[in-house]
Amino acid sequence: MSASILIVDDEVSILNSLSSILEDEGYEVNVAKSGVEALKLCAMNPPDLMMLDIWMPEMDGLETLRRLRELVPNTQVMMMSGHGSIETAVKAIKLGAYDYIEKPLSLENVTLRVKHALDQHRLEQENRTLRTKVERKFELVGRAPVMQQLKQIIETAGPTNSRVLIGGENGTGKELVARAIHQHSARVDRPFVAVNCAAIPETLIESELFGHERGSFSGATAMKRGQFEQADSGTLFLDEIADMSLSTQAKVLRALQEQQFTRVGGTKLIKVDVRVLAASNKDLLREIDKGTFREDLFYRLNVVPIVVPPLRDRREDIPLLVNHFLHVHAEEQGLKIKQVSLEAMEVFMQYEWPGNIRELRNLIERLMIMVPGPVIEASHASVALQVRANLSVPQPLMAGPQPASTLLTRHYDSLRDARNAFEKEFIARKLREHHWNISRTAEDLQIERSHLHRKIKLLDVEMRPES
Repeated sequence: MSASILIVDDEVSILNSLSSILEDEGYEVNVAKSGVEALKLCAMNPPDLMMLDIWMPEMDGLETLRRLRELVPNTQVMMMSGHGSIETAVKAIKLGAYDYIEKPLSLENVTLRVKHALDQHRLEQENRTLRTKVERKFELVGRAPVMQQLKQIIETAGPTNSRVLIGGENGTGKELVARAIHQHSARVDRPFVAVNCAAIPETLIESELFGHERGSFSGATAMKRGQFEQADSGTLFLDEIADMSLSTQAKVLRALQEQQFTRVGGTKLIKVDVRVLAASNKDLLREIDKGTFREDLFYRLNVVPIVVPPLRDRREDIPLLVNHFLHVHAEEQGLKIKQVSLEAMEVFMQYEWPGNIRELRNLIERLMIMVPGPVIEASHASVALQVRANLSVPQPLMAGPQPASTLLTRHYDSLRDARNAFEKEFIARKLREHHWNISRTAEDLQIERSHLHRKIKLLDVEMRPES
């Protein structure tokens, strides 16, 4: 699809010559003879680029630009003038114009500047799209009372520089809360750096947090900036902080107190301005009693305590979360969004969700991939939820059809193989439920008998009528 350009000028000769040049370059061009006409056109169909003359009767270009920014803030604007001045150009740029071009217009100059303006517009659109995807991925979804309270705390604590200690079970979304706090802070345009302390070996965590100098230990072939440095002027999120050793806790405490540290193997003091947010799924007061967590570090971190509720305490949010994850996975994987039957939703509502939000997200992704039809039924949900219990139970070698839970956890070489395996087992199970009656099975599956026959043949479903 070609880019659209709106040329706004009170001189007909300029409109004709510019539109002819730009149409020859493959752009979709419209024209307007006044600022009022241009604003009406933009309200109906905003262009990718507006080429706007400054000196026009009734409403000049600067006033048109000002009103345009209120109407369609993302349209790229290039100002044109035959009587320009530096002061006028500065005003236009301050009002949001991308470029300023002087008349008389040359063919080569116009086409080059238009290309640059449209390239910049495309990059800005892509950036907005990516930002929207990221925000959706890390969105805190929920309307339950406990979630409303959580969001209120985030909105209150976010704009401050106070440290926050986030508690909660695994999978409840502690990192999402940390990101939401960062989004509500004055540091929103600065780095957000997340560190999973439990995933870093004890021998490397100090280097990971504070960096190291070249040659400070075997394998340190170059200087490395640590996560504290990388988060300078932004936010550092220390997840699973209780998994740090006492010696590392002491170094973190000192860095928090002094906002400075030295890299491993170095002597130079590195000063930083970092807001630290921390999280743990453990009871830190109990860890203090056991002697595995420093009490002074706990009180340094625990300025604003937040506990993220488990999913079983906010069941009314499950339909919202299911719908959210359906859209997220469809967008990420290029799949068509599936519907969830009322019976399947009831299965989700009754489940205890020991893995919380993470378990629900993974389940929806699995069902989006594995369910062959457009609707996720209660049978699909029930089978998928059995997987968690089966993961730790050795499965015996079996002849003939295998449980769907085994099929869901087995490794496949391709998405098509996985879908076919699931569909084959699902059809075989439905046939057994209806005592191998094709008509009743097709009716249950809501497909034509002929289509079911083709599926049985294509997937090589073994027909074994009961005696």
